[in-house]
Amino acid sequence: MIEALIDMFSLRPLNVEGGLFAQTYVSAERISADHLPERYSSEHPYGTAIYYLLTSDANSFSALHRLPADEVYHFYLGDPVMLLQLYPDGRSEHIILGQDVLNGQRVQYVAPHNVWQGSFLLPGGAFALLGTTMAPGFVHQDYEGGERDNLIALYPHEADLIRRLTRPDSPSQMSLGDGA
Repeated sequence: MIEALIDMFSLRPLNVEGGLFAQTYVSAERISADHLPERYSSEHPYGTAIYYLLTSDANSFSALHRLPADEVYHFYLGDPVMLLQLYPDGRSEHIILGQDVLNGQRVQYVAPHNVWQGSFLLPGGAFALLGTTMAPGFVHQDYEGGERDNLIALYPHEADLIRRLTRPDSPSQMSLGDGA
Protein backbone atom coordinates (compact mmCIF):
# COMPACT_ATOMS: atom_id res chain seq x y z
CA MET A 1 0.00 0.00 0.00
CA ILE A 2 2.87 2.40 0.75
CA GLU A 3 4.24 2.17 -2.80
CA ALA A 4 0.73 2.66 -4.20
CA LEU A 5 0.32 5.85 -2.14
CA ILE A 6 3.75 7.11 -3.23
CA ASP A 7 2.81 6.54 -6.88
CA MET A 8 -0.76 7.86 -6.55
CA PHE A 9 0.27 11.16 -4.96
CA SER A 10 3.70 11.47 -6.66
CA LEU A 11 5.39 11.72 -3.27
CA ARG A 12 9.09 12.50 -3.11
CA PRO A 13 11.61 12.93 -0.29
CA LEU A 14 11.38 16.11 1.78
CA ASN A 15 15.05 17.06 2.04
CA VAL A 16 16.51 17.39 5.55
CA GLU A 17 13.12 17.45 7.33
CA GLY A 18 12.34 13.87 6.35
CA GLY A 19 9.36 11.89 5.14
CA LEU A 20 7.81 12.04 1.69
CA PHE A 21 5.61 14.84 0.40
CA ALA A 22 3.79 16.37 -2.54
CA GLN A 23 2.66 19.96 -2.68
CA THR A 24 -1.01 20.02 -3.64
CA TYR A 25 -1.81 23.74 -3.49
CA VAL A 26 -0.07 27.10 -3.76
CA SER A 27 -2.25 30.17 -3.94
CA ALA A 28 -1.65 32.18 -7.10
CA GLU A 29 -2.18 35.35 -5.09
CA ARG A 30 0.61 36.68 -2.87
CA ILE A 31 0.83 38.89 0.19
CA SER A 32 3.65 41.44 0.30
CA ALA A 33 5.97 41.38 3.30
CA ASP A 34 4.86 44.86 4.37
CA HIS A 35 1.33 43.48 4.90
CA LEU A 36 2.54 40.60 7.09
CA PRO A 37 3.74 40.55 10.72
CA GLU A 38 7.42 41.41 11.30
CA ARG A 39 8.42 37.73 11.54
CA TYR A 40 8.04 37.48 7.73
CA SER A 41 10.87 38.83 5.58
CA SER A 42 9.41 38.28 2.12
CA GLU A 43 6.15 38.02 0.23
CA HIS A 44 4.15 34.80 0.69
CA PRO A 45 1.36 33.00 -1.13
CA TYR A 46 -1.99 33.35 0.62
CA GLY A 47 -1.91 29.62 1.40
CA THR A 48 -0.20 26.29 0.68
CA ALA A 49 -1.00 22.61 1.26
CA ILE A 50 0.89 19.31 1.08
CA TYR A 51 0.43 15.57 1.50
CA TYR A 52 2.99 14.08 3.88
CA LEU A 53 3.86 10.39 4.35
CA LEU A 54 5.74 8.81 7.23
CA THR A 55 6.78 5.16 7.23
CA SER A 56 8.37 2.74 9.68
CA ASP A 57 11.81 3.39 8.17
CA ALA A 58 14.15 4.68 10.92
CA ASN A 59 14.92 7.84 8.90
CA SER A 60 11.26 8.59 8.19
CA PHE A 61 10.44 11.38 10.63
CA SER A 62 9.79 15.09 10.56
CA ALA A 63 12.90 16.65 12.10
CA LEU A 64 12.33 19.34 14.72
CA HIS A 65 11.75 22.68 13.07
CA ARG A 66 9.78 25.86 13.55
CA LEU A 67 7.84 28.09 11.21
CA PRO A 68 6.53 31.67 11.34
CA ALA A 69 2.95 30.58 10.50
CA ASP A 70 0.55 28.21 12.20
CA GLU A 71 0.55 24.80 10.49
CA VAL A 72 -2.70 22.83 10.36
CA TYR A 73 -2.21 19.04 10.40
CA HIS A 74 -4.78 16.69 8.85
CA PHE A 75 -4.60 12.94 9.53
CA TYR A 76 -5.93 10.96 6.56
CA LEU A 77 -5.09 7.28 7.06
CA GLY A 78 -2.67 4.77 8.49
CA ASP A 79 -1.14 4.43 11.93
CA PRO A 80 -0.82 7.00 14.75
CA VAL A 81 1.87 9.67 14.72
CA MET A 82 3.48 11.43 17.70
CA LEU A 83 3.90 15.20 17.27
CA LEU A 84 6.30 16.76 19.77
CA GLN A 85 5.99 20.49 20.39
CA LEU A 86 8.52 22.58 22.32
CA TYR A 87 7.18 25.98 23.40
CA PRO A 88 9.21 29.18 23.92
CA ASP A 89 8.33 29.15 27.66
CA GLY A 90 10.12 25.79 28.17
CA ARG A 91 7.09 23.51 28.28
CA SER A 92 6.44 20.68 25.85
CA GLU A 93 3.43 18.82 24.55
CA HIS A 94 2.89 15.41 22.95
CA ILE A 95 0.03 15.23 20.44
CA ILE A 96 -1.10 11.94 18.91
CA LEU A 97 -2.43 12.28 15.38
CA GLY A 98 -4.61 9.35 14.38
CA GLN A 99 -8.09 8.01 13.74
CA ASP A 100 -9.00 6.93 17.28
CA VAL A 101 -10.62 10.26 18.16
CA LEU A 102 -12.72 8.75 20.96
CA ASN A 103 -9.48 7.95 22.80
CA GLY A 104 -7.76 11.31 22.39
CA GLN A 105 -6.14 11.01 18.99
CA ARG A 106 -6.64 13.95 16.66
CA VAL A 107 -7.48 13.99 12.97
CA GLN A 108 -6.79 17.72 12.85
CA TYR A 109 -4.42 19.83 14.93
CA VAL A 110 -2.96 23.33 14.71
CA ALA A 111 0.75 23.62 15.48
CA PRO A 112 1.26 27.24 16.57
CA HIS A 113 3.86 29.43 14.91
CA ASN A 114 7.28 29.78 16.54
CA VAL A 115 6.92 26.42 18.34
CA TRP A 116 9.47 23.69 17.63
CA GLN A 117 7.70 20.68 16.13
CA GLY A 118 8.70 17.24 14.96
CA SER A 119 6.86 13.98 14.39
CA PHE A 120 7.32 10.26 13.90
CA LEU A 121 5.24 7.14 13.38
CA LEU A 122 4.51 5.40 16.68
CA PRO A 123 6.29 2.04 17.15
CA GLY A 124 4.53 -0.86 15.46
CA GLY A 125 2.99 1.32 12.76
CA ALA A 126 3.63 0.84 9.04
CA PHE A 127 2.72 4.27 7.62
CA ALA A 128 0.68 7.43 8.08
CA LEU A 129 -0.65 9.74 5.38
CA LEU A 130 -1.16 13.27 6.62
CA GLY A 131 -1.54 16.70 5.14
CA THR A 132 -0.66 20.19 6.28
CA THR A 133 -1.95 23.60 5.28
CA MET A 134 -0.52 27.00 6.04
CA ALA A 135 -1.77 30.58 5.68
CA PRO A 136 0.12 32.64 4.82
CA GLY A 137 1.67 29.92 2.75
CA PHE A 138 5.05 28.29 3.18
CA VAL A 139 8.17 29.61 1.45
CA HIS A 140 11.63 28.03 1.78
CA GLN A 141 13.19 30.71 3.96
CA ASP A 142 10.47 30.10 6.59
CA TYR A 143 12.00 26.77 7.64
CA GLU A 144 14.29 26.84 10.67
CA GLY A 145 15.74 23.44 11.53
CA GLY A 146 16.41 22.55 15.15
CA GLU A 147 19.94 21.93 16.33
CA ARG A 148 20.15 18.96 18.69
CA ASP A 149 22.50 20.31 21.39
CA ASN A 150 20.78 23.71 21.57
CA LEU A 151 17.33 22.14 21.93
CA ILE A 152 18.50 19.66 24.58
CA ALA A 153 19.99 22.56 26.58
CA LEU A 154 16.63 24.39 26.43
CA TYR A 155 14.39 21.33 26.92
CA PRO A 156 16.41 18.75 28.91
CA HIS A 157 13.20 16.95 29.96
CA GLU A 158 12.68 16.02 26.26
CA ALA A 159 16.29 15.01 25.50
CA ASP A 160 15.39 11.49 24.30
CA LEU A 161 12.73 12.71 21.85
CA ILE A 162 14.94 15.58 20.68
CA ARG A 163 17.65 13.04 19.82
CA ARG A 164 15.00 10.94 18.02
CA LEU A 165 13.77 13.98 16.04
CA THR A 166 17.02 15.66 14.98
CA ARG A 167 19.72 14.81 12.53
CA PRO A 168 23.21 15.53 13.87
CA ASP A 169 24.41 17.22 10.68
CA SER A 170 21.28 19.22 9.81
CA PRO A 171 21.67 22.86 8.84
CA SER A 172 19.26 25.30 10.45
CA GLN A 173 18.16 26.64 7.06
CA MET A 174 17.64 24.46 4.04
CA SER A 175 16.18 24.02 0.63
CA LEU A 176 13.10 21.85 0.98
CA GLY A 177 12.01 21.80 -2.60
CA ASP A 178 8.32 22.71 -2.58
CA GLY A 179 7.12 22.84 1.01
CA ALA A 180 3.97 23.07 3.06
